[in-house]
Amino acid sequence: QVQLVESGGGLVQAGGSLRLSCAASGNIFSPNHMGWYRQAPGKQRELIASISSGGSTNYADSMKGRFTISRDNAKNTVYLQMNSLKSEDTAVYYCNLVWRALTYWGEGTLVTVSS
Repeated sequence: QVQLVESGGGLVQAGGSLRLSCAASGNIFSPNHMGWYRQAPGKQRELIASISSGGSTNYADSMKGRFTISRDNAKNTVYLQMNSLKSEDTAVYYCNLVWRALTYWGEGTLVTVSS
């Protein structure tokens, strides 16, 4: 089993920045992909970005520019740097880890952007 724990969420003013972290533990196999998703109230969960063990990144088109994903393989941790935050970025942010046909999810961290 793999456990994922997100941290770094909270309340931030519009225009501010936050850095989310997601630490993975347990039986972690490589290569794998780790990613960030978000779910706003009343909306479906959507992809923000993903990153491979080798560092290759993939961003949803609407997320390019203000969000940056990175990872530290030694720490089994993925990060999401979020800049110029807007009220519409308010959501629960989830990380996941994908290895072959298995997908693991964290419980999410709430980000609230006040206008």
